[in-house]
Amino acid sequence: MAWRKVIRIDEEKCDGCGECVTGCAERAIAIVNGKARLVSETYCDGLGTCLGHCPQGAITMEEREAEPFDEVKTQEHLERLRVRTARLAPIPMMPTSHQCPGSMARSLRDRATAAASARNFVGVPAASELRNWPVQLTLVPPNAPYFRGADLLLVADCVPFACADFHQRFLRGKPVIIGCPKVDQAGFYVRKLAEIVRAAQPRSLTVVHMEVPCCSGLTRIARYALGMAESDTPLTDVTVGIGGEVIAFAEAAPLMPTT
Repeated sequence: MAWRKVIRIDEEKCDGCGECVTGCAERAIAIVNGKARLVSETYCDGLGTCLGHCPQGAITMEEREAEPFDEVKTQEHLERLRVRTARLAPIPMMPTSHQCPGSMARSLRDRATAAASARNFVGVPAASELRNWPVQLTLVPPNAPYFRGADLLLVADCVPFACADFHQRFLRGKPVIIGCPKVDQAGFYVRKLAEIVRAAQPRSLTVVHMEVPCCSGLTRIARYALGMAESDTPLTDVTVGIGGEVIAFAEAAPLMPTT
């Protein structure tokens, strides 16, 4: 045993988002029964790089008697995780030698009249405010003409399902891009969005995300993208509650990626 710094996880604050797991290079943290847990003191080097990845502030450093950090055992631990991941069956992928017709860029502005006549299942007029296709950040073309000089909307996937008046309240008059910071590649999103900002020079960027902590990662992606693009585009951050209500509305500043 040795007297040294080790992380401490407050279970009351932890919501199990998993940001700390990916933020720990030694993988000393795992999500167990919906909460972050220290796998072993032996794997924790005490540097605390995971602290900045916890949106709830549930991780702190404490100095106490603990097992010493063992680099050899940590490498063995990482190798076991690598082998375990390699054993998983690969996800079948569609051939990429051709472009899916559904990802072809289209402006839907001219369909306003047709959209106005659309009806939902109970016969109530339901006009769509969607102006562009595709909408997924992975698929949208950075040079699409509908992005140029526009008031750009970046939305978390779940928002339109929670917010009943999403089309009228947020989408009207704006091209939209959607994504999920929890399940998608944040680094790729930053680079792709920075590419869009450079090409389009949007008039403004509004990020709309859910109140769950991991969803706020979409705002960080937008801030880093603006920093990478060296853009002074005004950024607005909107938080939507699970019940569909807007619970926060604030301005945000760009961030410069460190790598």
